[in-house]
Amino acid sequence: MKRINTVEELESRRDTLLQEQDSDTLTVTLCGGTGCRASGADPVMDALQQQLKEKGLQDRVSVQVTGCHGFCEQGPIMVIDPENTLYCQVTENDVPEIVEKTIENGEKVDRLLYRDPVSDEMIEKEADIPFYKAQDRVLLGDNRRLTPGNIDDYIANGGYAALGQVLNRMTPEEVIGEIKNADLRGRGGGGFPAARKWETCRDTPSAHKYVICNADEGDPGAYMDRSILEGNPHAVIEGMIIGAYAVGAQYGYIYVRKEYPLAVSHTEQAVKQAREAGVLGENILGSGFSFDVEIARGAGAFVCGESTALMASVEGKVGEPRPKDVHTVEAGLWNCPTTLNNVETWVNVPHIMNKGANWFASKGNESSKGTKIFALTGQVKNTGLVEVDMGTSLNDIIYKIGGGPHNGARIKAVQTGGPSGGCLPENKFDLPVDFDALTEAGSMVGSGGMVVLDENTCMVDVAKYFLNFLQEESCGKCVPCRVGIGRMLEILTDITEGNGKPEDLDVLEQLAWTISETSLCALGKTAPNPVVSTLMYFREEYEKHIRDHQCSAGVCRNLVEYRIDPDRCTGCGACLKACPHGAVEGEKKQVHTIKQDLCEKCGICKNVCKFDAISVQ
Repeated sequence: MKRINTVEELESRRDTLLQEQDSDTLTVTLCGGTGCRASGADPVMDALQQQLKEKGLQDRVSVQVTGCHGFCEQGPIMVIDPENTLYCQVTENDVPEIVEKTIENGEKVDRLLYRDPVSDEMIEKEADIPFYKAQDRVLLGDNRRLTPGNIDDYIANGGYAALGQVLNRMTPEEVIGEIKNADLRGRGGGGFPAARKWETCRDTPSAHKYVICNADEGDPGAYMDRSILEGNPHAVIEGMIIGAYAVGAQYGYIYVRKEYPLAVSHTEQAVKQAREAGVLGENILGSGFSFDVEIARGAGAFVCGESTALMASVEGKVGEPRPKDVHTVEAGLWNCPTTLNNVETWVNVPHIMNKGANWFASKGNESSKGTKIFALTGQVKNTGLVEVDMGTSLNDIIYKIGGGPHNGARIKAVQTGGPSGGCLPENKFDLPVDFDALTEAGSMVGSGGMVVLDENTCMVDVAKYFLNFLQEESCGKCVPCRVGIGRMLEILTDITEGNGKPEDLDVLEQLAWTISETSLCALGKTAPNPVVSTLMYFREEYEKHIRDHQCSAGVCRNLVEYRIDPDRCTGCGACLKACPHGAVEGEKKQVHTIKQDLCEKCGICKNVCKFDAISVQ
């Protein structure tokens, strides 16, 4: 790859790449993110290449494998341009028909088009699908247009233009001023103003300074950062270079968890290409500014998402947090001033530099600017990555984009912010999703996890699930976290097993306060949130578990009984044959019964019954 030595050469290269593009060329774009690959995207791509070759179409059709498109449950996703036709859940067996009908003859394969679960309407164009239409895909939209391993794709789409502008026309102080005017707040969970970090790091005297990209992303079900690194790693690198220029750093690290092999591979390739192209390394674009990046792989410890624990891990030490009496922007990595932001924060930087602080600040609301990516999962029709303006209501995300409940059961809560977040009831869904509103309501934006829960969910069990996760992931360094979370989990377990006492709820609240006030790091300080928020909004469920020994959702095994309705039972024997514990008895074509002393409450009998004769009481 020819080195680009000046900003002028960068722009000349962009112009050449744009001139080589043919807007009339038929382009087939296949999502190659982890989700679609897991659903079989690789065999689809192999079959497509083979079909095009057999029919002599390989020179007339441009084939592109990109990063995640966001609509993961519909994968593998294929988009055919310029018509913007979207096919979902494509298999390798569908490829011959797609090539013959759509690519050769311009006809649609109706059975592969998206059918909206709300309106039951068949939709041809990607842009018309409600899941996409209701979003503002500033960051995720680039995934759809880029081949991750091709720096020319990134440059042609405006990549590294912001870097050229910064190095050619702006001082470091002006860059920080633009980030401050944009009011960019960190997307990693805390929502801390990015410019304040950068400014402090800039003002701290030191011979060596560092910038770090936190791509650890340990929240269960969260994969926003992974998808950006997989699909658009150059944007992260460009943001980090601009940040390094602003704070005066010479070196940086992208800290990626070991469970993200595709993200690591694409990022390593992007770093290599950026060095070869001259936008990373020595004397970037002839500016005299030098900066380089190294990829550090984490071992998957959730606590290493905390800044000081992450830095200890990079240094080769045990990933444990330390007291922050001195902030990491003053004494961080190897005791040097260090600026750490997460993937989504860094990738916003080039957009702000290109389009201006006013453009960024025009999105969102008064307290939270720009857009935010959420991993929408749980009991909704449409799941996947969602990018919306900050301040968008929970209602709009869950019902307009998510499509509402997927199985007809009433939605009763949403859990936001990952394990350290909280659960909000349906009557709070009019809240704007911003850093301050959710925190005031007892939850948080966090890194962007959003799990929708319906009436078949036990909120006590949800709190226990997250607390169990946090206990396992605690480093155990401080007593409040190590002992306190374990004690809270013991109490929750007693409640779900029918051994709870009324005074347990007071003890839980006292423990929650103590742990949040005295723990060393943010893991411990926020660990009680799932319990505190469910006690706040769903206290009656706790009380019913304790007082009546009942779990209304039928989740807590010790508090439920499986019974057969004699009016519905046909005596087919399906439940009797399926029960692994011998708890079902009855003659063929006679009403069956369940022996409660043998029943292990596994639910297999209910799952195999075709007559809805088995209920949970």
